[in-house]
Amino acid sequence: MRKILFFIVAIIIFATTSFSTSSCTDKKPASDTISSDSLIVDTASSDTLEDIISDTPMPKAADELFDDFIFNFAANKKLQRSRIQFPLPVYHGKSVEKLTVANWKTEHFFMHQDFYTLIFDNQRQMNLVKDTSIDNVIIEKIYLHKKKVRQYFFKRINGQWMMTSINVNGIYQNMNSSFLNFYRSFATDTAFQMRHINNPLNFTGPDPDDDFSTMSGVLAPEQWSSFAPQLPGGMIYNIIYGQKYTESNQKIFVIRGIANGLETELTFRRRNGKWMLMKLSM
Repeated sequence: MRKILFFIVAIIIFATTSFSTSSCTDKKPASDTISSDSLIVDTASSDTLEDIISDTPMPKAADELFDDFIFNFAANKKLQRSRIQFPLPVYHGKSVEKLTVANWKTEHFFMHQDFYTLIFDNQRQMNLVKDTSIDNVIIEKIYLHKKKVRQYFFKRINGQWMMTSINVNGIYQNMNSSFLNFYRSFATDTAFQMRHINNPLNFTGPDPDDDFSTMSGVLAPEQWSSFAPQLPGGMIYNIIYGQKYTESNQKIFVIRGIANGLETELTFRRRNGKWMLMKLSM
């Protein structure tokens, strides 16, 4: 469902830009600033695209899987407003404000970038992404430099996903706080990276001699720069599909491509209080 939606979007964008006389540049995944999720494309093209998407009803089947729903929710302004319980409570610690339809600004989440990120404790938790029985999901926007986390709560009510509240807290209150504080430095400081790469580093990636196969082996820390993916360092996302985090000594950080289906997994383990990158899978 998600790939079909983005295939349609790609066609619309191509048709719109083909008749434009202005030039454009290739868009790369944003990685350094908090504003990476709010990159705005050409206003006229964006408005036209949003109008077309808003006039396209979401298939009923999209409510079965949260991923299918959220991509429609983020792209369709009319649908979004119909799937929010207004007045929407926004909690800031002990204080709360109520947002009405009139002062709600459309939330596109990661639609304006090429990827999104996820955090899991183990491989078993990763299977929850495809679980159609879950009824509560939280999307987290994690502002690493500001040390803030904005959580969007969704609940399936009478078969339909609805946003029910927003919660804003400090990273120190998050169950992944230790890892997030570590990752903030790992993503932006190359010297820090080198000190936190295990020797050897397990590696699984595409076979350069066979497009349909993968190869496994080990890398020395000094080889990291040749294989390192681009890591977002200002603002990242996480989606909680019901997984119960603990103060575990393992975190799997996933960078998932939106339109291309590519995925990178970085497995970190904490040893003697120090997080180390143990495995890279591409």
